[in-house]
Amino acid sequence: MQLEQPSERLFTSFQRSMFEWQGAHQDGAGIRDAAALETESGFAEWVKQLRAEETIPAAEGFVTCSYYWMVEDDEYLGSIALRHELNDFLRSFGGHIGYSVRPSARRRGIAARALRSMLAIARDRGFAEVLLTCDAQNLASRRVIEGSGGRPENEVTNAAGSVIQRFWITTDTEAAEPSR
Repeated sequence: MQLEQPSERLFTSFQRSMFEWQGAHQDGAGIRDAAALETESGFAEWVKQLRAEETIPAAEGFVTCSYYWMVEDDEYLGSIALRHELNDFLRSFGGHIGYSVRPSARRRGIAARALRSMLAIARDRGFAEVLLTCDAQNLASRRVIEGSGGRPENEVTNAAGSVIQRFWITTDTEAAEPSR
């Protein structure tokens, strides 16, 4: 598995992934209008927008962001994003890094490998540490975060009443290695 910038060439694979998600939210994917992604032209426009967000926020209230896709043998497996700054919402509920792995690709260590790679990217961009969050019910994501050196800070409750756990991870190389 490697991280790649979003690419039009993965349209068909991405469509298969969307079917698996059945409309569920994909953190770190940057999807704002899933219906627009059903055509190759809409998908191409979205890929272009994701790449532009590296320097220009998507809209008022958004931040600049680097998107990467988890890819193996030309198959889209998931998304991971590095938000370059935190607004009030991200500071409480979203963090610097968000990720999701398509259902058929889970339980293979893909999220952990992607997060370790993203920590190196964050370090190269000048981040000494990054904030990650996960729903308290998402034990798999918590294991990925803690296994990558995540230190719990606190828990907050979002507007929907879900408990969100907040973690900090240093981006130095030792902390970016998997826990044994």
